[in-house]
Amino acid sequence: MPQPIPADVREKLSLLAKEHHLDVHGGRVRRSSSRFCLGVEHGDYNGTELFGVGTDRFIWLAYKPNQSGRVRLASANFPEDGLVDFPVTQPPAPGETPDSWARFPYGVSYILQREGHKLGGGFDAVLYGNIPGGGMSRSASLALNLIETFLECSGVEGVVGMPVVELAKAVENDYIGSPCGNLDQIMIYFAKAGMGTHYKPSDGSVDHVPLPDTADEFRLVSLDTGTIRPGLEKSTYKVRAAECAEMAELCRGPFGIQTLGDVKTVEQYNAIRDAFNERAPHLVKRLKYIFEAQQRFDTMLSAWRAGDLTTVGQVFRQDGYGLRDDYEISGPELEAMCEIARTVDGVLGERMLGGGDKGASGAIVTPSAVEPLRAAVNDQYPERCPDYAGKQNVHSCSVVDGLTLCEGL
Repeated sequence: MPQPIPADVREKLSLLAKEHHLDVHGGRVRRSSSRFCLGVEHGDYNGTELFGVGTDRFIWLAYKPNQSGRVRLASANFPEDGLVDFPVTQPPAPGETPDSWARFPYGVSYILQREGHKLGGGFDAVLYGNIPGGGMSRSASLALNLIETFLECSGVEGVVGMPVVELAKAVENDYIGSPCGNLDQIMIYFAKAGMGTHYKPSDGSVDHVPLPDTADEFRLVSLDTGTIRPGLEKSTYKVRAAECAEMAELCRGPFGIQTLGDVKTVEQYNAIRDAFNERAPHLVKRLKYIFEAQQRFDTMLSAWRAGDLTTVGQVFRQDGYGLRDDYEISGPELEAMCEIARTVDGVLGERMLGGGDKGASGAIVTPSAVEPLRAAVNDQYPERCPDYAGKQNVHSCSVVDGLTLCEGL
């Protein structure tokens, strides 16, 4: 059964369609979720296993095929960009577009055709999202939503599973210029309500891990710092990805590894640390985070299977310390949120989320802790980070499906 659309979202989409004379009524609405990574953050480009969930901050895209052969769409989140309008088969080439959200529909058209998918169906569309910027994968959510829409409106069938993930990753890597891995796309595309998604790069498998009925209730909370994070191509993320690739290359010959995720044993880690600590201490620190996060991964996964959210939270917190101290990809506002969260009873664990530097931190909390956490953030964050006073936000999230068709407008 199609999911209902919140009344305020329906109104925003309808008004936007009317403003730009877009014919979407009687069409479909696709909803794509955000994501919350429980481990290993930054593990995707390092070859580790991944685990996370879809969360209920969404992008809604209302669309309807047209007969013009053109894609015409507008975003309620970026009204200053107006109407994006181009022939479905003729997007601008990479690097020929301004730095705006319009790069995503252009990029989807470009990548789909590059990969041999025949496009021909134009469509009108309007979209609106309430995913916080930075940390919950707004860009991956948008790319996946658009890919499904382009394929459907052109009558392209049979593109499902990991190929869709790889297409979304290619949009960001090859068109946008963002050096992301595939964690965000996997965690959104495969997300199922009430379940965690477990990805194993060794065989490309995806498993869904339900929480037992005995698990206590909990909430996943996004702690939006109000900061604006530039794209990953302009952030510390790009530097860390390059550093990890450099460390893997240094180890390839003497230690026979391809990625940092291949370092599985204490003996391996100690040998690499001893070999490179004097020569490249910063690279050893990057490996230290990945190695220790992998060591904690099975503990976290077992705790999730057992419904032990206290242990899941403890692992989440320890990962946060590693991201802060060893991976060095957090930021002052992100850590201010974590420090505030640690003062609130019922917060089981907290750390920065996503690409780093700016954006949002996250916390795993008991339901009764949500409002005390919100009050603590609103009371303390403006003092700690006065440049962003009043821009902070606290979003309490549940575990949901990643891609869903909703009621039409």
